[in-house]
Amino acid sequence: MVIETPSDNVRSTKIEEEMRASYLDYAMSVIVARALPDIRDGLKPVQRRILYAMSELGLRPGSQYKKSARIVGEVLGKYHPHGEAPVYEAMVRLAQDFSMRFPLVDGQGNFGSVDNDPPAAMRYTEARLAPIAEETLADIDRDTVDFIPNFDDSLEEPKVLPSRLPNLLVNGAAGIAVGMATNIPPHNLGEVCDAIAYLIDKPEASTSDLTQIVKGPDFPTGGVIFRYERVRKQPSDGQRGQGALYEKQDAIKAAYDGKGRIIMRARTHTEEMAKGGRYQIIITELPYQVNKAALVEKIAALTKGRRIEGIADLRDESDRHGIRVVIELKREGQARQILNSLYKHTAMQSTFAVNMLALVDGQPRTVGLKRILDCFINHRREVIRRRSQFDLQKAQEREHILQGLLVALDHLNQVIQTIRRSESAEKAKERLMRAPYRLSDRQAQAVLDMQLRRLARLERQKIQDEYAEIIKQIAYLEDLLANPRKIDYLIKEETLQVKKKYGDERRTQIVGQEAVDFSEEDLIPHQEMVVTLSARGYIKRVPLEIYRAQGRGGRGKIGVAKREGDPVRHIMVADTHQSLLFFTNRGRVYQVKTYELPDESRQARGIPLINIIYLEQDERVTAVVTTNGSDQEFLVLATELGEVKKTALSEFAAVRRNGLITMDLEPGDALVAAQLARGDDHAILVTAAGQALRFPVKQLRSASRQSGGVRGIRLAKGDRVVGMEVARPNQELLVVSSKGYGKRTTFEEYPTQGRGGLGVRTFTVNEKRGQLVAARTVNAKQQLMIISEDGIVIRTDVDSIAVQGRATMGVTLMGVGPGDTVASIASIELTKRAEEKAVAKSKQAAKKKAPVGRAKAKPSATARGKAAAGKKPTAKKKAPVARAKAKPSSTARGKTATGKKPPAKKKAPVARAKAKPSATVRGKTATGKKPPAKGKTTTKPTAAARGKVSPKQR
Repeated sequence: MVIETPSDNVRSTKIEEEMRASYLDYAMSVIVARALPDIRDGLKPVQRRILYAMSELGLRPGSQYKKSARIVGEVLGKYHPHGEAPVYEAMVRLAQDFSMRFPLVDGQGNFGSVDNDPPAAMRYTEARLAPIAEETLADIDRDTVDFIPNFDDSLEEPKVLPSRLPNLLVNGAAGIAVGMATNIPPHNLGEVCDAIAYLIDKPEASTSDLTQIVKGPDFPTGGVIFRYERVRKQPSDGQRGQGALYEKQDAIKAAYDGKGRIIMRARTHTEEMAKGGRYQIIITELPYQVNKAALVEKIAALTKGRRIEGIADLRDESDRHGIRVVIELKREGQARQILNSLYKHTAMQSTFAVNMLALVDGQPRTVGLKRILDCFINHRREVIRRRSQFDLQKAQEREHILQGLLVALDHLNQVIQTIRRSESAEKAKERLMRAPYRLSDRQAQAVLDMQLRRLARLERQKIQDEYAEIIKQIAYLEDLLANPRKIDYLIKEETLQVKKKYGDERRTQIVGQEAVDFSEEDLIPHQEMVVTLSARGYIKRVPLEIYRAQGRGGRGKIGVAKREGDPVRHIMVADTHQSLLFFTNRGRVYQVKTYELPDESRQARGIPLINIIYLEQDERVTAVVTTNGSDQEFLVLATELGEVKKTALSEFAAVRRNGLITMDLEPGDALVAAQLARGDDHAILVTAAGQALRFPVKQLRSASRQSGGVRGIRLAKGDRVVGMEVARPNQELLVVSSKGYGKRTTFEEYPTQGRGGLGVRTFTVNEKRGQLVAARTVNAKQQLMIISEDGIVIRTDVDSIAVQGRATMGVTLMGVGPGDTVASIASIELTKRAEEKAVAKSKQAAKKKAPVGRAKAKPSATARGKAAAGKKPTAKKKAPVARAKAKPSSTARGKTATGKKPPAKKKAPVARAKAKPSATVRGKTATGKKPPAKGKTTTKPTAAARGKVSPKQR
C-alpha cells in the first residue's frame, strides 16, 4: 500500500544545507545555553538557575540547610530541563573551596576533595547560599534585570543576575562548547575591585596599566606562578641559520589579551630531619586543579622505577588544616635536583592554558582583561540605572499617597464629616475626589484605609517626616539619573564595599622570572666525582666519597683494575655539572660534561673515550681542564719542549663534538699542560729534571686558537716539561716524583723571571726518587689524590705534606710498588659538608679504645712506626745517632742497629740489655728501656720520635 503525502506538506531542500542548519542550531544552543558564561555575571545558565532557585527557596546565609536533592529537584522542575547529574555536579563545584576562589554555595557534607574523591550522593548532602552569593543576587527584586519565560512558559527566570561581584574574574570559568572552549583563571577579589575603581576614574587606561593592579591569577589552592616565559620568535633575514631564537615575554600580560599560558608550580620548602642529618621536602600547596592522590602515586612510581633518585620515603600527612606531603631524602639526595626532577616529570609544575571566551550580547567573544572589566562596569551602570528608576517610581508613588494623607490631616474634621455622611465607601471616595479636597483615586483610597491611630499627633508628625525624607530621596534619585558620572561613583563605592567585606590576601605567589625548561643537566645532582683516564683512552667517573682519606705514605686502594700495558695517565676531581676540556698531544681540544661520562665501579675499566669524543688516530689526551662559568680570562697552554701560549677563554665557549684546533705545534712537540689564568697571574713551568721557571702571564700576547706558541723555558738535553701551574695567593706548589715522593714549596721561593730562561731548582732528582711527573697548586685545606700507573689510588690531606725549600728531596707521599710509578695527581676542594664529615670521622676515631698492651711495662713504638696513641706519626727527616759510633746502625723503616728486624711488639727484646746499645727503633731507647713519659726529663738522652738526636745535639 502506498501512502501519498499532500504536496503542500513536502519541502525540497539540499541535505548539506539541512545538516549545516541543524548543526549550527545545536551548536549555538550548547554555546549560549550551557557551556559559556555571560560576561556580565560570570555564570553559566545552570549556575544562575541554581543560585536563583536557592534564593526563591529562602536558603539565605544563616537559614537552615536543605537537602541537595530538594534543591536539584527545584532547579529541574522549574528552570533547567536536563538531567539531575549535571545540576548536582554544577552545585558541587560551586561549593568546593579548592575549585572556586570564593564558593557561592555553603555545603554541608561530603562535597569531594582535592584527591578527586567523588562527592556523596545528593540525598546525603545539604546546602544553602554562601554570604558572598547574596552579592550576585542583590537588588534582583527591584527590576534591575530582565526576566524571561522558563522552558514551559509557566514561570519566569532572570536572564542575568545583577551581580555586584565581578564573578567572571574572581571565580573564573571553564567550559567546553561545540568548536570552542573557555578557561578563565580565578583572581584576587581585592585586586579586581581596585582595577574596577581605577578604570572608572581613568577610562582610557590600557591593559598594561591594569596589570599593575591585577598582578595575575590567584588560585584557590595557592602555589607559585611565573610572570615571564621564553617564546620562540621569527628570525630576521640576518639571523637565519642561527638556530632557534627565543625572547622573554610577560606571560600574564599576554594572557590578559585573551589567550596565553601560565606556568604553575607547587609551593615547597625543605626541612632538616631531627635525626640522621637528612632533609625532607614538604609540599604545602599544589597547582590549580591538580589531583593530590594521583600526584603522590606518580612520585612513588617514579621513585620505584628509578626515574628519580635520592628519595627514601613518601608520606601524605594532609588533614583538614591543609596539604602536607612529605618527601624524605636519602643522605646523598639533593633537594634542588630532586625538585627539578619532580617539576619535570609530575604535575608539581603544570600549565594553565588561558582562553578568555565569554558571551557578549549573546555572542561568544574572546575578550581581554579590560573588556571584561568594561562590560562589568556597563552592566552595573544598567543595574543601578534601573534600580534608581524603580526606587524613584516607588518614592513618587509614596509621595503621592503622603500628599493625600497630609491634605486629609489638614482638613481632618471636614474629611471625617464627609466620610460619616456618605452612604458607602464608594460615595465617600467620590466626595474626597471632588472639591475642596481634589484627591486622586489612590489618595482617596489611602485616606479611607488610614487607621484611626494615625490621627494621633505623634503619628501625624511621622507622616510629615516621612514626606520630607521622600522628597529628599526623589531629589537624589533624579539627580543620580541625570548625572551618569555619579552612577560611576556609586559603582566604585559599592565595589570597594564588596572588597572590604569579602576581600582577603593573595594566595598564589607571582615570581618575577621565567620558568625555564628543564634539560638533562638540571636533573643531575651535584656530586664530586673522580675522573680517571688511562693511556689507552679508557675513561670513567667514580663518586669521590668512595676514596676515604688516608695518611701520607700509605699504599692506597685499587682505583682502576690493572690492565696490561694500559697505565692510568690522568686523574681529576670535578662536579657532575662542570665541563671537562680535553687537550690532546696534537693541539686539539674537546669538551664533555662530567655527567656524560660513564658512572662505573671503583675496579671497572670504563669505556673508550673515543666513544664520547671524536679523537683522531694516534691522538691522546695530555691535559684536562675543568670549567664551569669560570671568571678566568685566559687559557695558558704549554708544550713538552717548553713553548707556551695564551688564548682568550671566550674562544672555547662552544667546542664542537669533533674538537677544535687550539695550538699549532712544532714537529716532534706535544701539548702537555693547560691552565686557566687571569692577566695579572704568574705561571710556573716544571720540568722532569726538577727545574721550575716563574714568569708573568702578561708577558704573553693573547693569540688566536690556530696560532703557535713562544719560548717559555730553555730545557737541558733530555729534559721535558711535565706541568704548568698558576701561582695563587696563600697557596703552594706541590711537586710529585715518579717514585711517590713530593713536597710543598711556597711560591715566594720562586723568583719571577722572563720567558726563555733555565729556571731554578725545585726538586732534587735522583734514581731513588725518580723524575718529576706532576705539579699542582694546593693549599692546606685541600686533599690530594694520587694514582699510579697500576691503578692504585691514595687520598690524603695536603696539610700532612711538609712545606720544604726548593732544592730539597721531599717526603714519601705514596708507597709505590715494585715496577709501578705515579701517573697523575689531583687536588680536591673540600665542601663545607665534606669538612664536617672529616671532622666527625676524626672525632669518632679518637673515641676508639686504645689497645690492651699500652698499659704494660713493655716499651711502645714511636719512631716511624706506631705512636703512643696507636697512630702513625707524621714522618720527618731522620738524623741517625748510630753514625757517630764504631758500628753504624741502620734505622731506615724499622730496622735495628744490627740490620735485623726488631722483635714483635708484645715480646720484650733480650739484646737491649747488653753493653752495646742499639739504635732507637720504633720508640725504644738505646738501653732497651721505655722512654720517659711526656713532659719528664732524664739525664740519658732518648731518640726522638721524629728523627734521632745525638747527646751532643741535645
